[in-house]
Amino acid sequence: MSRLPVNAVIGLSRAELSEALLPLQIERYRAGQIFDWLHKKRVSSYEEMSNLPAQLRRTLAEDMPFSYPEAVSRRESEKDGTVKYLLSYPDGALVESVLMHYRHGTSLCLSSQVGCRMACRFCASGILGKERNLLAGEMLEEVYAVSALEGERLSNIVIMGTGEPLDNYDEVVRFVRRVTDPEGNGLGGRQVALSTCGIVPNILRLAEEKLPLALALSLHAVRDSLRHELMPGTRAWTVRETVEAMRSYAILTGRRVTFEYILIRGLNDTEEDAQELARLIRGIPHLVNLIPVNPVAERGFCRPDAAETAAFKKMLEKCGINVTIRREMGSDVEGACGQLRRRRMEKLKAGPST
Repeated sequence: MSRLPVNAVIGLSRAELSEALLPLQIERYRAGQIFDWLHKKRVSSYEEMSNLPAQLRRTLAEDMPFSYPEAVSRRESEKDGTVKYLLSYPDGALVESVLMHYRHGTSLCLSSQVGCRMACRFCASGILGKERNLLAGEMLEEVYAVSALEGERLSNIVIMGTGEPLDNYDEVVRFVRRVTDPEGNGLGGRQVALSTCGIVPNILRLAEEKLPLALALSLHAVRDSLRHELMPGTRAWTVRETVEAMRSYAILTGRRVTFEYILIRGLNDTEEDAQELARLIRGIPHLVNLIPVNPVAERGFCRPDAAETAAFKKMLEKCGINVTIRREMGSDVEGACGQLRRRRMEKLKAGPST
């Protein structure tokens, strides 16, 4: 029986790995070698760890198994080059990861759960519910697998794919610590962002972690009744309580926070909505990111046109709000905000393809 769950080993720090090796009576210096193979050389099996004895490699494979998720499909946008992968873990769990190319570098939109229990009405990710959480090691493998498949180093990670990150709090925090570990992957903390629907107690916990993390709140409505209708998973907290948690996060961390606001024609796009949003976030170092709702076949919400979106942006600016309109990327491969759904695609015999 494995001493560690499959794929847990990649989520261990160097010190934790050293401790995990003690029951196997393995020399402590081997921990540094294994850690470097996992995170600097990014091998996908123990067999590739050429400076380890063959017997040790076999022992590790049995007691601390890991494997990169398999790419079931790869779809590339003809509009902007965004790439969406459907990845399969050894237990058959499926997640989607989206690679986006910007002038400043390459970002990966990362999934933190298999499915999602938040059931947001405008989002495809929660249609099938939540299957399970991802381990920190599995999230790192998601990063390493896509990076290897595309042959490029990632400059930014946004934990905004399938799942609610703060519903998988411990593993997501562990992942952030590992992906920013200077001894390992070494990504700068300010290059990692997390988006939450607003689990208030965990926003406050996250502030105490002192992680150099960019935090975004999926707000989407300023009235409790509408927000709870659109986002049933947030019914435990009022809009005000949620926004005040973000204020606390900004104060404790000294970081600007982002309020994401999906625009839905006829629901949350009036002048009164803009004024109430401005009032709620006044005094918080902020950016409001407007997102015209993306098409999801089962949902049927109406997307505002460019002129309507620009008009709402202008209303906010008149109230002194710092606001941008999110650049739409990957919508033609269902890779844009709200479109990730773990759609199972036919696995091609020749491997991943476009």
